[in-house]
Amino acid sequence: MSATEGFDLQRVQKIRKAALGLGLLGVIALTLVTASVGGEPLHEGVEAMGLALIVICIVGRAWCSLYIGGRKKAEIVDRGPYSISRNPLYVFSYMGAFGVGAQTGSLTIASLFLLVAMVVFYFTVRREEAWLSQAFGTTYLDYCARTPRFGPDFSKWRDVEALDVRPRFFLVTLRDGLIFLLAIPLFEAIEAMQHIGWLGTLLRLP
Repeated sequence: MSATEGFDLQRVQKIRKAALGLGLLGVIALTLVTASVGGEPLHEGVEAMGLALIVICIVGRAWCSLYIGGRKKAEIVDRGPYSISRNPLYVFSYMGAFGVGAQTGSLTIASLFLLVAMVVFYFTVRREEAWLSQAFGTTYLDYCARTPRFGPDFSKWRDVEALDVRPRFFLVTLRDGLIFLLAIPLFEAIEAMQHIGWLGTLLRLP
């Protein structure tokens, strides 16, 4: 069996999504009994910052998919965002995770969302790196030597004149990114229920 045949990328991604979902559900459960400390301007400011990060996440992930879509198991992609970071998709996802948590108006909750994402993605990346090292050998090791795991190192930027775009991967990545926007109505609903007394507040977090 070849290295490529022995590695099930879809299974790794499914496990990653399941672990991430469980972790984020735990943090969401915490938001049901907590509220942010500070006045309305601070609360709204944190939410606005979070929304900006979610937008950057959606656009950034879609941009990355133009380069990596369908190629992860076939070749080492080292152009565009992948020339300055080995995992730019995850970097943008970190921004999105923080932005989702920031919709509560609490920097503490936003940081917890980010922490969950970082822990889950760390183990996912380690699994992917082990396979890539086995599958591509020195080609991948050379790429690791010049490109940070997360970074980004903008001095390493390299690009190509044209891309072979695969619309399906772009659309799937865009769809997945748009899910981040569900945080806005979700946390607005939780906040509304707290204001009318349907949910109690046991703890206030900065």
